[in-house]
Amino acid sequence: MEPYLRLSEVDKQILQSYTMMLDGLGNFMGNSCEIILHSLEYLENSAIKVINGHFSNRKQGAPITNLALKMLDQLNDSEDYSAMPYFNKNIDGVNLKSSTIPIFGENNRIIGLICINMHLEQPLYEFLHDLLPATHPVEASNDSNNSEHFSDNIDDLIMTALAKAKQSVKADPKISNLNQNKEIVIRLYDQGIFNLKDSVIKIANSLDISKNTIYLHIRNHKKENKTE
Repeated sequence: MEPYLRLSEVDKQILQSYTMMLDGLGNFMGNSCEIILHSLEYLENSAIKVINGHFSNRKQGAPITNLALKMLDQLNDSEDYSAMPYFNKNIDGVNLKSSTIPIFGENNRIIGLICINMHLEQPLYEFLHDLLPATHPVEASNDSNNSEHFSDNIDDLIMTALAKAKQSVKADPKISNLNQNKEIVIRLYDQGIFNLKDSVIKIANSLDISKNTIYLHIRNHKKENKTE
């Protein structure tokens, strides 16, 4: 079987790197969205990753579709690679909202396609089930601890994280006044805040402690985690 496109080892690594990303995208989009990763090396079995293939009964090793080939020709003939969504129907007449996204490899050539098909005739309750937060009490409580702060500068991000850590520590009666700063530092460390530039200095100044004290709390926290 002659390849449609001979891929280099780098090209193959690029395509492989997309597989984990598509797992995350599939989990995010939910069961109403079919995602296919195509390699253009062999069109006869181009599908190297299939998510929610139950809609079209496609599995890994499935061939490329006629519409994907058409979109590939359009992408190759155009310098505009913006992945605009479009509407079409599958063989059963189900309405789809679709997008075909090119993947570029070495020498800026298209080596693969990500084809996304959202099935618009899914029951509404199934669609909403994937979008809304879990109602299980344990899962819901975990979600509340994962609130995300969107900031336009690093200082605001650091100070907001510090304020939230202070608030949660001071509200915990099990933490003594003597250990509050230590617990605040540990919580900020677990959030990755100390990976940000100048965060140690800013937090030390705000808590009125030294940088060395922060580093001490972090070292002790790491040791405790290793011994557990």
